[in-house]
Amino acid sequence: MAHCILLNADYSFLNVVSWRRAMCLVAKQKVEVLKYSEHTVGCVEGLRRAVPAVMRLIKLIRTIYRARVPFSKRNVLIRDRFRCAYCGSVGGRLTVDHIIPRCRGGQTDFDNCVACCPTCNARKGGRTPTEARLHLRRRPYQPTISEFIRLKFAALGLESVLDEVLL
Repeated sequence: MAHCILLNADYSFLNVVSWRRAMCLVAKQKVEVLKYSEHTVGCVEGLRRAVPAVMRLIKLIRTIYRARVPFSKRNVLIRDRFRCAYCGSVGGRLTVDHIIPRCRGGQTDFDNCVACCPTCNARKGGRTPTEARLHLRRRPYQPTISEFIRLKFAALGLESVLDEVLL
């Protein structure tokens, strides 16, 4: 249904929570609602309440800042926007391909792995892209935390809501 943006007391991004969790935080008076969404939910005795879109915690929570995004297949697919790095096909059943194959000493990290469709992965096999006559459309890189937050907001359709509140 609706997702809610949860900000720390200093207005830094913490998480995206479900509307149910958001309503619990409001009821416990742990958050201040900065903006409400157009969605409503039914409460006791036929009353309807608006679901929060952006909330700020009243007390500051100290967070440990992670310097880098952890490596996983899902994070590689998100970084490459679910698009094959060789042919550019979107969606489908994508896999992760090592640019320098593991059998030749290639590492399993963001700088050596790309999203790849099964056809291109089978065509490449245990060779490098130049040996298989494949061309990378984009150079792989280590993504940042802020980029992943921006991509998540875009996927949920929340970037405009956050821009209205923070500006």
